[in-house]
Amino acid sequence: MKILAVSDQVEERLYSPAVKSFGSGIDLLVGCGDLPYEYLEYLLNVLNVPMIYVPGNHDPVYSPKDPRSHVEGAINIDLKTIQFKGLLLAGMGGSIRYRDDGVNQYGQTEMYTRALRLVFPLMWNRARYGRAVDLLITHSPPAGIHDDDDRAHQGLKAINTVMKYFKPRYVLHGHTYFYQRNLVTPHTQSGGTTVINIFPYHIIEL
Repeated sequence: MKILAVSDQVEERLYSPAVKSFGSGIDLLVGCGDLPYEYLEYLLNVLNVPMIYVPGNHDPVYSPKDPRSHVEGAINIDLKTIQFKGLLLAGMGGSIRYRDDGVNQYGQTEMYTRALRLVFPLMWNRARYGRAVDLLITHSPPAGIHDDDDRAHQGLKAINTVMKYFKPRYVLHGHTYFYQRNLVTPHTQSGGTTVINIFPYHIIEL
């Protein structure tokens, strides 16, 4: 399984015909938020493979009646679980609230409330498959992992809680730029979970 994940910044290398050779063998596209939907639709159409995504704090509020509010042909996996070629996938979109009028922004308690919608599906996965989730797709990083000190880029504690109780193999996130904190690698191991900062793109082979 080969996954191309993208987040936060348009990568010119991908937004061109060159993506056909660069993306050879890709099985799944993953969007971690804050990207123009035209860019995601370009990748989807050119590579012609399934795409899942979560909204970021700069993305529009989803409405099934407004084509501008979602990526045509892709699956918005925010607070949903799906299975793809044997992989169990779940999503948690949005970021910490840092503006009163901000969209897809949530306080820590508010995000815990949203995360409750994942509990039963993940418990069902665990009972049926022996594990709850393989890939957790988020926009925000977990609290204390790849996040930052400023108000807008603090991580969400609800993601840590999901990691603790449901033990995804991977968390793929966007929202923060790992090089700003002089990290050697965008990969961090937390318990049995590998947390990967996708910015601006990353290829994961499983």
